[in-house]
Formats: sequence, structure tokens, C-alpha cells
Amino acid sequence: MPTTELRGVDPHAAVESLRAALTEVGIVFPSLGVDFANPDLKLVELGRVRADVAERLAEALRRGGRE
Repeated sequence: MPTTELRGVDPHAAVESLRAALTEVGIVFPSLGVDFANPDLKLVELGRVRADVAERLAEALRRGGRE
């Protein structure tokens, strides 16, 4: 994605979009949120997850999010 597109992305909206998508496949990232350390970068903090959650995420990605 070109840098010019990144500037227009609202990190709060991105977090909520990701949270909703993860919820649809039964995955919770407890630490998911906006990283406020450097607002200009508009970073999303994924946080730490248990190994079983990481495996479920990997499987959901392999399936393309389909059950």
C-alpha cells in the first residue's frame, strides 16, 4: 500500500474493523488497540496472544476466514 494511502487510514477505525473480523472467526486479541507512542505512524498494537490463539488465527487465514 502506498504511503499516501496510509495517511488516510484512521487507526481507531482499523482497530474496530480488525476486532470485528477476528470476532467473526472466534478469535480475541485482548491487547488489540491503537498504539499512541507515535501518532504520526498510526500504528495498531496487536499485543500478545496465547499460542493457541495464534494457531487459530493462522488457520482462519489459511481458510480465508471461512468456517
